Amino acid sequence: MSWQIPTEIEKDFKSGKAQYRTFQTGVGGQSILPVPPNAYAVIFGYDFSPAGGGMFAEDTQNSDPQLSSDILRYFETQQISFYTGNDFYPFIHHVDNNIASLRIEPIGVTRIIYSIDSTPIARQVYITSSNDVTITVGLVLLASVNSINAIPITNRTPQALTYGGSGQLVNTQTDFGPALNPLQFIQPSPKDFQDFGFGLIPANADGQVFATPDPTNGLIDPTVYLQSLGIDFRIAAACNYFLNLHYALYTQTIPEQRG
Repeated sequence: MSWQIPTEIEKDFKSGKAQYRTFQTGVGGQSILPVPPNAYAVIFGYDFSPAGGGMFAEDTQNSDPQLSSDILRYFETQQISFYTGNDFYPFIHHVDNNIASLRIEPIGVTRIIYSIDSTPIARQVYITSSNDVTITVGLVLLASVNSINAIPITNRTPQALTYGGSGQLVNTQTDFGPALNPLQFIQPSPKDFQDFGFGLIPANADGQVFATPDPTNGLIDPTVYLQSLGIDFRIAAACNYFLNLHYALYTQTIPEQRG
C-alpha cells in the first residue's frame, strides 16, 4: 500500500474530531463526493482498479517494435482528477499489460495474448475541500505533438545539466482534448514560452499535463469506449474501473491554519 493515514488526521480520528469515511465510485466517468454544509473533507488516499480487466487481445510480434493492440491501448493510460471548486488535481496512471499466453507460428512469428493488469493502484494524496468534490475518470489514447523546439541556454536551463543548448528537438507543446479547443501543455513553462523564442503563448496554455474530455483526442469515459466494443463489455463488471477514496470528515468549517 503506497498511502497511509497522516499522523495528525489519525490523532483526530482517535480523539473524535474527525470521522473516517470511504467513498467508492466506478463505471461511469463522472462522480461527486458530497461534503455536508459547515464541514470539510480531507482526502488522503485512494485505491484505483483500472478499467479494461477481463479482456484479451492478440498481437503479432516480430523483431521490430510495435504498439500494443488498439483495443488494449485505450486502457493503458487512465486519468483521475479532482475538482474542489477552488483547486484542480489531475493524476495520470500508466496501466501495464499482462501476457496471458504465447503461441509460436511455424514461420517464426510469435502471437501473444495480452490482458490489462487491473491490479488496484494505491496513491497518497492530500486534498482539502469544504465543497462537493467532482471526480472525473477517463481513458487517454493520444498526446498530439503540436510543436517541437530546441531549448536555448537560460539561467533555468543551463547547458549540460538540462536540454538547454543540446540541439535536440524536444516537445514544447502537446495538445490534449478537442481538436478545435484543446488543452495545450506547454514546456518548459508557459511563463517563458515567448522568452524561449517559441512564439505566442497559446490561448489554452497550461504548465501541467492532463487531458480534457473528448471521445477522439482527449479524455474518454470508459463506458463510452466499452460500449463501442459491444454491450457485453459495458455491462461486465470486470471491464469497468472502480475507485475508492479514503478521507476524513470534519464537521466544522476549515480552520485558517491547517499546519
